[in-house]
Amino acid sequence: MNKSLIAGVVVGGIAVTALGSIAGYSYLDKEPQFAEVVASKALYQSVSVPAEQCTDQVVQQRRPVQDQNQIAGTVIGAVVGGVLGNQVGGGSGKKIATVAGAAAGGYAGKQVQTDMQNKDVETSTRRVCKTVQKTEKQLIGYDVTYIMDGKVHKTRLDQEPAERVPVVDGKPDFNSSLSAKS
Repeated sequence: MNKSLIAGVVVGGIAVTALGSIAGYSYLDKEPQFAEVVASKALYQSVSVPAEQCTDQVVQQRRPVQDQNQIAGTVIGAVVGGVLGNQVGGGSGKKIATVAGAAAGGYAGKQVQTDMQNKDVETSTRRVCKTVQKTEKQLIGYDVTYIMDGKVHKTRLDQEPAERVPVVDGKPDFNSSLSAKS
């Protein structure tokens, strides 16, 4: 074989190997352009929040009384009792029966008027409100799992990331406009 041919093959082989090594090294040394998000789980916490709770209540109250001393009932009862007492007996017994009938009628009339006043009520509806504590779920962030450069990583974020996140200086840029969910 020709020495120059062998020398050419050896030099060519060395050159191809060197160029392949340089190309492979620069490919392996290249940082990834994107991180792939493989899971994103929303995290919630329970918080107690004040809330107004209102109900309508039926309220009954006694109407204002105009005759506090039940004078009308006493007078009407005394007159009716006196008239009925006057119908009984004769002579001085008639006078005693009239006075006794008037006294008993006056007492009964006062009691009847008192009962009527106590039963005289008006009904209204009143709105009653109170503050109660209500439990709500509040979003606190996202547990995110992503793959970058063949390795699985986990982080916690305030917002849900996109499926692909750009890598800047060897780290995923979750704040990038490209990673915003639409």
